[in-house]
Order: sequence, then C-alpha cells, then structure tokens
Amino acid sequence: MKKSCQLNRRTFLRGAGVTLALPFLDCMAESVKAAKSGQAKRMCTVYFPYGAAMPKKGSKDAHWHWTPNGEGRDFKFNESLKSLEPLRDQVSVLTGLSHIKGRKMGGHDTADTFLTAAELKDGHLNNSVSADQIVANQIGEQTRYSSLVLSTDGGVGEPTRSSTLSFSRNGQPIPSLNQPKLVFERLFGVDPGSLQSQRQKLKNSESMLDLVLGHSKSLRTRLGKHDQAKFDEYLDSVRQIEKRVERSQDWLKIPKPEVDVAGLHLNADDNTPGELMKTMYDLIFLAFQTDSTRVATYQLGNMNGATSIAGKFPQLLGFANHQHKLAHGWNKAGGSEALGKWDQFRVQQFTYFLERLSNTADGENGTLLDNTSVLFGSSNSNTHNNSNYPLLLAGGSKMGFRHGQHHRLDKDIPLSNLLVTMLNRLDAQTDSFADSTGELTEVLS
Repeated sequence: MKKSCQLNRRTFLRGAGVTLALPFLDCMAESVKAAKSGQAKRMCTVYFPYGAAMPKKGSKDAHWHWTPNGEGRDFKFNESLKSLEPLRDQVSVLTGLSHIKGRKMGGHDTADTFLTAAELKDGHLNNSVSADQIVANQIGEQTRYSSLVLSTDGGVGEPTRSSTLSFSRNGQPIPSLNQPKLVFERLFGVDPGSLQSQRQKLKNSESMLDLVLGHSKSLRTRLGKHDQAKFDEYLDSVRQIEKRVERSQDWLKIPKPEVDVAGLHLNADDNTPGELMKTMYDLIFLAFQTDSTRVATYQLGNMNGATSIAGKFPQLLGFANHQHKLAHGWNKAGGSEALGKWDQFRVQQFTYFLERLSNTADGENGTLLDNTSVLFGSSNSNTHNNSNYPLLLAGGSKMGFRHGQHHRLDKDIPLSNLLVTMLNRLDAQTDSFADSTGELTEVLS
C-alpha cells in the first residue's frame, strides 16, 4: 500500500539544538500543489554602473570584450563572460538594446531609469514606476514581502545618482537595504516585541488610517478640481498603506521560514566586497526559495563615482583602480584588460547565483531558475555612452523564454520591449510599458 507523507515544503529535522532543512522530496509535491494556486513565477534584476570593457576588434585586448564572438547559437564567450559557459543554454546575450530616451541624458544620469525608461528633461528627472514594482503591485500580496530592494550603497541616494533600482507608482525611489544582517533579520528573524505588541501597533496604524480616510470625505468637497485630483492621488497612497497594514496583520499569524545559515557571511560589509556580493545573492536565493518574495532588485553601485561605497571594491579585490577610474580607462593602455577582469569577477558572482537557482528544485515544475527571469546589465555600454547596453537575460524556461543565443538587435528597438516581455511572462500582464513597441519575441520559445 502506497503511503503519503504529505510533508510541508518547509519541513525541518530538529534535535539537540540543530535544525536541518530537508531537500525537496516527491512526497511533498501534493502539499506544494495544495499550497499554491499556480506555479510561482519570479523576477530579479541586477545592475552595475559605468558599462563594460569593449575594446576595439583586432586589438590585443579584444578577448576582454563583453560581447561574444559570433551570433545566434554559434557564439563564443570572451573572457568576461566565460564563467557562464556551463549555463549557456539558460542565458541569452543581448546586444544593441538601450532606453532610447536615455541616449540624450548624461552618462551618469541613467541608472535611475534602468527599470523605468523615464527621461531627464531640462535637468530634472521626473521618474515613473519601475518594472519590478508593477509586478510587486500586482502579485506582491501573495508573499510576505511584495519585493526585495537591495544595493551596495543603501537608501535612495540622490536624483540621477540613485542607490536603488526600484521606484513607486508615483516615481518615488524605494529605499534599498545594503547590510546582509539586516536583510536576513527582515526575511527570517524574529520580530522584536510580543505578538500582542505587534498586533496593537498594527491596530493603531489601522485606526489612524480610518480617521484620516473619514476626515478626507468632508475635506474633498471643499476643494477645487485641480486640488481634488492631487488629493485623490494622496488618498490612493494612503489606501496602499492601508492595504499593507491589512497584509501585515495576516502575515503576523504565519511564522517566518527557518533557513540554514551555514555559509552565509552576515557580517560582510564594504570592506569585504567579495563576501558582501555573494551573501546578497545568497539572500535573494533564500528569499525566492522560501517564497518570501517573488521580486528582487540588486544595484552593484550607483553612478556617483565620488561617494559610492562600491567605488573602492575593485581596489580591495586587487583590480588596481577605483571603479569609476577603471571605467574611464577602458580605452587606454592596459585599460580594457583591467576593466575586463573586474567585469569577469562580477559575472562570476552572478554565475554563482544562477547556479544556485539552477540546482534547486521548484516543486514538480523544474528548478528555481526555470521559474525565474533574471536580467543583468548596465545603462552604459562604456563610460558615458548610453547606447548598446551590456545585457544578459537568464532563466524562465518554464515561463516561455528560450536561451542559448547571442542576439544582435536593431538599435531602434527600445529596452522597454524586453521589460514588457518579462512582465507578460509573469502574472503582471500589460499591453505596454513606457516606450515599448511590442514584445521582444527573439527571446521567446
């Protein structure tokens, strides 16, 4: 007689003070099916500033060029991307794409728009909602956290030198986290205070919102049409807070998942950049594995060369120069090799992240990578050049993506076409995004 263990996906072995996570077992499948209305789909974006090494063809440093040799399936990675070779069937290299509006902007002004495609006009950036937050707004309520926003610098930075890739529906920057220990505590730590205390805080928040919304009705009738429109926008923001309070109350009843912390360097900081970047990737992986969130962004340095914490990373890792200086020296003697080695390091870290996703089962439907679309790239090709972004798209084979190719795309195709394609492969269907003209069918199966 066949037995059914019906184990929960987050079952752990416990004893003598030790907690050991079980691998995914066949007998967990029914529990997974019952727990999900459908297969979880995820989106992750990783950004790096100042572009990549792109030396002239035929030069002695040509092997450090970011762009592979060859096209279609008949391509060969150069040194910068070589670590991706074992994953080539799960990665697409995209050449030629950029934000068309961004080409007119300053070379240091485009990080803020990587996921928004907004435009800098008359020296002012009126940003718009980022693609990740469109997903978060539509499917975020299905997880404890609607999105995970990370960077090396933390906070929001400053306009056109932001320290976050994520922007709200009103174009406001969403603060990023940059300390592994704080990220871990938020995802998996025990919340401070008793459950009763936490419930009371949320109840107080709910009561305050009730009072604000009640007063708003009488106030709105006394406003002119223009002020009513502005006031309605404000109320919309308040309602979003109200929804978050309600969601927090629901999630308070559910314990946070327990995870194995072996191998995590939670004390890593800007003086140990290798460990810091690896640990942040580990935390995104764990957030996806435990279904704590399905949306993540990670910015590997902002465009403020003078003050960005990540500026010193190459020097600390033995790559000779400050990150900004490395980027500026790409076309000088030895400069392409120096920048190429820095590119290589960042791609090796990214490969590590993809391998973790690829080696982890995701229920009965493939791996975490099969159900996660991952975009990796920059908003410069080389320093101050805002066209032909270096871009990699990985994962999502169970979401309709097809990989294993190097695509040379027309320069008139906006990067927004890729973003709308990613949105449509998630549960965030949309006809268009920013200046998109359609889907990027080249990456679809």
